[in-house]
Amino acid sequence: MNVFFLGGGNMAAAIAHGLVRQGGYRVHIANRGAEKRERLAKELGVAVSEALPELSENDVLVLAVKPQDMEAACRNVKTGGALVLSVAAGLSIDTLSRYLGGTRRIVRTMPNLPGQIGLGITGMYAAGETGEADKQTADTIMRAVGQTVWLNDEAQMHAVTGISGSGSGYVFYLLDALQQAALAQGFDAEQARSLTLATFKGAVMLAEQSGAPFADLQQSVMSKGGTTVEALEVFRQCAVAESIGQGVAACVARSQDISAQFEAV
Repeated sequence: MNVFFLGGGNMAAAIAHGLVRQGGYRVHIANRGAEKRERLAKELGVAVSEALPELSENDVLVLAVKPQDMEAACRNVKTGGALVLSVAAGLSIDTLSRYLGGTRRIVRTMPNLPGQIGLGITGMYAAGETGEADKQTADTIMRAVGQTVWLNDEAQMHAVTGISGSGSGYVFYLLDALQQAALAQGFDAEQARSLTLATFKGAVMLAEQSGAPFADLQQSVMSKGGTTVEALEVFRQCAVAESIGQGVAACVARSQDISAQFEAV
């Protein structure tokens, strides 16, 4: 199967690398920058070019340029009936279809940063005109960078952006906060980083393997009058959980605003 990428940024490179690793795909990346093309060809062993070659209905086209650059990037693209996957945040299927001359054979995807190491999760939504075989193809491609979750309503793509698409940024924020607290308690930088990473990694793996509700696992660390209770009581007083919810809501609202801007053009 031929998979063509329009754009060679980090997510495009991650998906391309996953497909090369799986085997069975002929990967081609079109990117304007000569230096980046040279690097991608060397690192991934894929075909590269400045512009897309002619496409056919048996091909897959992955749109991987920034949302604000998408209209200009698609101006000279002739899909040839190819299945189109978009990894661009905020661009609806209607908007993408308008950029691509009316094609509706489109699947929107919202991957996240851990896809770079094959541990991502991607929210996916297909246009009504997209058949089951195309959905399966899209699913297989995105599983090259992790898990997939299919949505029944395109509007849910905004919520996926708020939870998993941007969620790794929230985790890095919390990692940094715990590391800073460790430094404040007298640990050196290496110790603080090791303690922080191992704590997060161990907790996530335990939660995954146990299958227990997160709230129950939280209770298992707590004992009446103990140390964890004191910390969590401060978090409650500072409304940490509520702040996280508000942050997610703000992210979702921003995604909706960006989408509306492109649709209004």
